Amino acid sequence: MIESTSAATKPVLQRMRQYAQLAAVVIVIVGCYMVLRPFVPAILFAAVVCSASWPLFVWMRKFLWNNSTVAALAMSLLLLVLVIAPSLLLAASLSDKVTILADRINAALVNGPMPPPDWLVRVPVIGDYAANYWQQAATSGDSLATQAKGLLEPARKFLIGTGKAAGQGLLQLVLAVFIGFFFYRDGDTLMASVRKAFDQLAGDLSGELVATIQNTVIGVVHGIFGTALAQAVVALIGFLIAGVPAAWLLGVATFFLSLVPVGPPLIWGGASVWLMYQGETGWAIFMLLWGLLFISTIDNVVKPYLISRASNLPLLVVVLGVLGGVIAFGFIGVFIGPPVLAVGLTLIQLWIARSRNADSETLAIVER
Repeated sequence: MIESTSAATKPVLQRMRQYAQLAAVVIVIVGCYMVLRPFVPAILFAAVVCSASWPLFVWMRKFLWNNSTVAALAMSLLLLVLVIAPSLLLAASLSDKVTILADRINAALVNGPMPPPDWLVRVPVIGDYAANYWQQAATSGDSLATQAKGLLEPARKFLIGTGKAAGQGLLQLVLAVFIGFFFYRDGDTLMASVRKAFDQLAGDLSGELVATIQNTVIGVVHGIFGTALAQAVVALIGFLIAGVPAAWLLGVATFFLSLVPVGPPLIWGGASVWLMYQGETGWAIFMLLWGLLFISTIDNVVKPYLISRASNLPLLVVVLGVLGGVIAFGFIGVFIGPPVLAVGLTLIQLWIARSRNADSETLAIVER
């Protein structure tokens, strides 16, 4: 009787032991996630950057006597110069420039209505009409000045808050550089572990999955951010030639706005309007032509070429990646969103292609 009772309780005890083990594993996983959650954006950014720049790291490691530590340190310093420094310049200048601009607009509104600029009158066909409309709106008493004053303070607070958010993102970037140092230094060991994990999860598809993810990340990073860098450099040259103030700051802003459609025209178009308002009609026309013929052309030529080398990423995925990345991870999400979405889309396409091939093979066997 005792032996039968003991035999009956053994499955129950074994099941309880399994539940306890499962609960312990879940607790450990949840605990690890809670600890690492503040660092997820930095980890993802470091993984994306290290994957995209791994060939450069391999070359630098060979150049530096095959010393992984020294090469990792050099790559981290390079990342600081190319990403952190321009971002820091943009974040530091944003609050100051916005405050100064808001104070000037407020002072102009207090001193009375602003007359239409001289260049507006000289615009062919619509110049007189636009100048009259400007004058009527400026002298309409309560409408324009009152509404503008009411919107100035909320707009200034919003833009200053954006600058602070960018500053917080810079902290994540600095942390990502620190994490990236270890990713570079121990990259071979980490990739071996990743391949083993994929072997357990995907079996025969593991090699193809790893290669697909790596090629997608490289193509997207080179295509999107390579294009943004090229547009920023060309825009900076144009700003310097035309004598636009804060040219370096506008160049950095062009880099970030290049990640979204119709972003760069907001910068060089605004510079053209400013030059026209200053009476520099010739330089305003130059800036307009420079933006149309050079800055915007890069987006239509360089980006498709770079992305097509490794993947074919729809524009919608880029936009959703940028906006969703910013919402999910803050400022640093600009760099994380598009590559993550691109990897997900590519894996789905690969899975669909493999499913179709499997269905075709099954159909061929049945027909035989």
